[in-house]
Amino acid sequence: MCAKQIKTPKRFKVALLQTVPGPDAEENLLRACSRVEDAAQQGAKLICLPELFLSPYFCQVEDDKLFDLAEAVPGHSTEVLAKLAAKTGTVIVASLFERRTAGLYHNTAAILDANGEIAGLYRKMHIPDDPSYYEKFYFTPGDLGFKVFDTAVGKIGTLVCWDQWFPEAARLSALAGAQVLLYPTAIGWHPREKEAFGKAQHEAWRTSQRAHAIANGVYVASINRAGLEKPNPDIDGIEFWGQSFFCDPQGVVLAEAPPSGETTLYGEVDLEHLETIRRNWPFLRDRRIDAYGGLTRRYLDAPEGIR
Repeated sequence: MCAKQIKTPKRFKVALLQTVPGPDAEENLLRACSRVEDAAQQGAKLICLPELFLSPYFCQVEDDKLFDLAEAVPGHSTEVLAKLAAKTGTVIVASLFERRTAGLYHNTAAILDANGEIAGLYRKMHIPDDPSYYEKFYFTPGDLGFKVFDTAVGKIGTLVCWDQWFPEAARLSALAGAQVLLYPTAIGWHPREKEAFGKAQHEAWRTSQRAHAIANGVYVASINRAGLEKPNPDIDGIEFWGQSFFCDPQGVVLAEAPPSGETTLYGEVDLEHLETIRRNWPFLRDRRIDAYGGLTRRYLDAPEGIR
């Protein structure tokens, strides 16, 4: 006897929860749960939280005491969110600081399906190391690959923040069947750079992700935090620029949050629209897979066989 096929919706509502995290992880979790319930009441079926939403962005400094913020995955937060997913009938994407074992930590997105089960984990693959973004101190690069999750709303891909600059990550997720790419994010300005470079930096971020939507024929959702965070008075901190947004497979921005404050942003995925766009812009059809071998090399000045 064949297993019963679960029919996924052709259209469904997405909610992106832009946050301003406080210092207490449990309070942040409870507030997020309340906002998830509100979004579900508004009809959202896919709900995504920003990167590392349970705390202020701790990677601005290198401090081994901050490893205490990490938790097991599965663990307390995933248990709470899984129960909430089942209660609300929603798919929840939650970015967490995963403690895999002593000395081994990841920046991990957990996908909680609408039946209350963990559909899977994605561990952030690209780890930055820039001023105030000292993530290589905390996170081991992901070892699960670029994952696509078959959920109650269909196939979704989850990439995290720095991943959003790499076209290879978006492409491999789309080739695995993703119809929606979600980017939990913590990105903003160094305050002293904002006047000179702020506009260009923000536009590059927005343009990069819209390009992923276009090149791969997918919906893209980018979910940021907002507000100025200063872990101590001796540094400038980061002014997170908010402005979470949701765009369609042509890169059209359908919804965008303001630059400050907590906001729940809503959008709609229409898989018939996605089908139409892919039929008329058949980028996947016209790929020259016989000619892309160089992509597996670091740079093409190296002799064949040396990467």
